[in-house]
Amino acid sequence: MQRKAIKVRHIWIGGEEPCICAPIVGADDEQVLREAEEVCRKRPDLLEWRADFFRMIDDQDRVLATARALRSVAGDIPILFTIRSEREGGQPIPLDENERERLLAAVCESRTVDLVDYELAYGDRIADVRRMAEQCGIRLIVSRHYFDGTPSKETIVADMRAAERYGADIAKVAVMPKSPGDVLVLLQATEEARCELSIPLITMAMGGLGAITRLAGWLFGSAVTFAVGNQSSAPGQIPIEDVRAVLSVLQTYSR
Repeated sequence: MQRKAIKVRHIWIGGEEPCICAPIVGADDEQVLREAEEVCRKRPDLLEWRADFFRMIDDQDRVLATARALRSVAGDIPILFTIRSEREGGQPIPLDENERERLLAAVCESRTVDLVDYELAYGDRIADVRRMAEQCGIRLIVSRHYFDGTPSKETIVADMRAAERYGADIAKVAVMPKSPGDVLVLLQATEEARCELSIPLITMAMGGLGAITRLAGWLFGSAVTFAVGNQSSAPGQIPIEDVRAVLSVLQTYSR
């Protein structure tokens, strides 16, 4: 089955070219906007606002005001909005799941972002997030994170299959490799899922061992790589400049 690329603003995700996404992890509105200005100068394809780093995440008005200001700074660069809880490898946040959903809904309704991320582990709750995102024209990434190891190839593919079944526009899986063999498992799973699923995929192995997946994962079917524009949001992220240089070499010689 051929992957279905999706267009977000002027960017195609899942097309012939891999996309570079840079995280924004500021603790307050000034830091968020300052980081965004610095990162945008490096011309990433997407920005991810990791709002779980935002100290005032429980102040909806402040979040929405910052989202509007970030939209202005980003211009036409698509923005992915993510609140990753501590159990998902994110920061401690003073929101329960109902409060997080309400904040996601408010941000979607503001039309200041273009994509939102929600964890596969929440199962049937995904339907509500999917519905509100779709109503607002926002794309949904359904993700699964393994910070303690790398599951089997079959489990990784099943996760991406489940994300598609729940209505994700993009399926994402991140694992923590303990050996080079784990990295191969992730890449093999990506290639297998690419042949089966009809939505774009994002996969990566985290940490130093997994660096190769952030540079060459697109050859196996990963549509987006996360790179450091100003500050890292996950272990093993590589500076945008280095990622862009390696991608250029690989693309030149893989054609």
